[in-house]
Parts: sequence; C-alpha cells; structure tokens
Amino acid sequence: MITRFFTEVYTVFNPFSPKAKTARLFLSFLPPNARNDIKITTKMLPRTSKEPSFVEVKFKDGKQMKLDTELLGIKGVTEEVDRHSRMLSRQEALGG
Repeated sequence: MITRFFTEVYTVFNPFSPKAKTARLFLSFLPPNARNDIKITTKMLPRTSKEPSFVEVKFKDGKQMKLDTELLGIKGVTEEVDRHSRMLSRQEALGG
C-alpha cells in the first residue's frame, strides 16, 4: 500500500464485530513510521454499537476518501487508496 501521499487516516470500528476486520487490517498495513508523517485517529465503538465501520483517508492533494469497510474487503480498500496514490505519484514524476 502506497502511504507517502496520506496526510490523515481516520478509522471507526467496533473491535468486537467481525465486520471490523477490514478496518483493523488497514491499520496494521500502515508502516511503523507512519505516525511521524500521517495523523492517525481511531475511534473504537462500544460492543453494543450498530454504527458501521469505515476508513477515511485524506491525501496531500486535498482529496478525501471515505470507504465503507463493511462492504469493501481489505483488497477493495487498498485498491481504491492505491489507485489515487499511483495517480499522485505519476503527477509528481511528470511535474518534477
């Protein structure tokens, strides 16, 4: 997963729900030094909560993606995020 263009990651999930697996895996895919460059915020919902889990990513170009982790698996979430990161990487390579 290409994380160098992330500025902020915000996750909301119920750690007791099996549907939260994607959000937990997404956080585990972030590199160990990510906290130096990326603002990472996690909100853990109580066990009885029915709120859906999601991952919200903000990029350096200002784009904001809110991804429903209950519908998309970890593969779908990383594909969406990497698609935009690759676009930013190409713009950076072409621009300078």
